[in-house]
Amino acid sequence: MNGQKFRCTIEIAGIPAEICCFRKENRDFFKDYLSDRAPLFTVEPSTDDLERMRQTMDRLADYEGRPRAQHSPVLLESNAIHELLAEKLAGYNILMLHGSALSMDGEAYIFTAPSGTGKSTHARLWRETFGNRVIMINDDKPLLKITDSCVFVYGTPWDGKHHLSCNCCAPLKAIVRLSRSTVNHIEPMDKAGGFLTLMEQVYLSKDPVNKTRILTMINIIVHLSDFYHLGCTMAPETAMYVWNYIHEENRNVREE
Repeated sequence: MNGQKFRCTIEIAGIPAEICCFRKENRDFFKDYLSDRAPLFTVEPSTDDLERMRQTMDRLADYEGRPRAQHSPVLLESNAIHELLAEKLAGYNILMLHGSALSMDGEAYIFTAPSGTGKSTHARLWRETFGNRVIMINDDKPLLKITDSCVFVYGTPWDGKHHLSCNCCAPLKAIVRLSRSTVNHIEPMDKAGGFLTLMEQVYLSKDPVNKTRILTMINIIVHLSDFYHLGCTMAPETAMYVWNYIHEENRNVREE
């Protein structure tokens, strides 16, 4: 690794941060998030961070029964930046989540599930069904920012294999956990179910202080947000089915 470093200041989830990296590709990665604001902190991966990323990815491959891959230095550094940024943002009430997030009529919906279940496919059904009423916030790793009375969903440049995202935000309407089914069915999740759903999909720090912060944020999100479990077929009518159910269910709650 040569000694040249590439720097830029970004604004992500409303927080300005300096990124310092060895790979120009990773500086250019943030082109849609550049900012002139004074950064609150610097993210600068070390060679130890890159090695830690490589070991983490190898362990995941072993766990999933896949052959270990040769990871490019650019990918290792990008993943290290992602993790270091998640650590820093936790101190600003911002949580990294694995899921597909979209905005529909100005409100955010997040679909979560284990990899390969169909989050991106379900989000695509919403785009095909509702057209320009839908904006993709992020198709893989959105951010949740907690305020006193609301949770906002923000985009990031880590946006999955289809590269669907924008530098935007919307207030969170609902989090929907997906599973495959032969028949569409959806039901509300209780707070315990919502807590477990987030625990499975958030970035969870190993640092005791940040881990406590993240657990506190999860509790707040569970109490401020609606959670649903969706068993779905991925048929075209599924998006309308989910939309109608959530809005009818919310209307019934308001009328009680």
